[in-house]
Amino acid sequence: MSQIPLVIDTDTAQDDCVALLVGLLDPAADLKAITMVAGNVGFDRQVQNAWITLSAAGRLGEVPVHLGCRRPLVREWVSAENVHGDGSGGLAIDDVDLAPEAEHGVDALIRIAAEHPGELKIVAIGPLTNIAAAIVKDPDFVGNVGALYIMGGSNNGRGNITAAAEYNFYVDPEAAKAVFAAGFADIVVVPWHPLTLRDAVFSREQIAGIEAIGTPLARFFARVVTSTLAFDESVGIPGSTHPDSLTAAVLLHPELITSAAPYAVDVETGSDLTRGYSAMSWGIHELAPNATVVEAVDADGFHAYLRTLLSDTRDPSRPIGL
Repeated sequence: MSQIPLVIDTDTAQDDCVALLVGLLDPAADLKAITMVAGNVGFDRQVQNAWITLSAAGRLGEVPVHLGCRRPLVREWVSAENVHGDGSGGLAIDDVDLAPEAEHGVDALIRIAAEHPGELKIVAIGPLTNIAAAIVKDPDFVGNVGALYIMGGSNNGRGNITAAAEYNFYVDPEAAKAVFAAGFADIVVVPWHPLTLRDAVFSREQIAGIEAIGTPLARFFARVVTSTLAFDESVGIPGSTHPDSLTAAVLLHPELITSAAPYAVDVETGSDLTRGYSAMSWGIHELAPNATVVEAVDADGFHAYLRTLLSDTRDPSRPIGL
């Protein structure tokens, strides 16, 4: 099987951990690097969560972790710790001997794209700060990237951090706007609403069913995702949300997509009320499309896919405890 070279650009917390597992466990993936961007929880905690996930996958020390931008381009960082806590349900490993790569995450993105021109796929599941910085720093970056898969925005629907905006676009709307204006040959967007809320929510019963598989990976999954259940349910979502792992999954397995269409996507930066709003024009406003937006996926197939990955019986690289 030929593998897909990819980088995951992440603000590692909860479902970001699951997305990393997709890149680490799926034999179709050749995960070249993990790049860290300011987002969900404290930056250093995000790095710890990445190492914990690498250990859970039995691949600690095999995939480099690069530190990217520690703040948005022009705004102050906005935390989502009220949702995610520490991002991994209180899990920890002995990481005193672990260190990230010396190369900055933006430079790593530029270098790896140049090493795999037209082939590298990037899964961007946090704010788009690193991607925007790479665009500015290297004029060849956009052309070297084969495809950019983005978890962000809503398809003309509700937000999650405000009524108008999904978190990733809200935190760094200037970066998101720049990315959609940059001219990438292939952008695929997995939005929060309606897609995630309809097709990528796992109920308590589904999570318990995965935990009952009994593997270390299944137990890790249940611990990480259960940590946000109380918040999800308090805002009317009947389970844990999995847009990040869905983004990685549809890249590796496009057959999971049941509906997608070209859209012209832009992001609001000028209004406090609608900061980060993703305007997705579906072809009737005389705007040239710049992205493919996923509209529906095989929800049962996605759940079955994750169950299969988490059935792997491998042990963690290091003990994971509380």
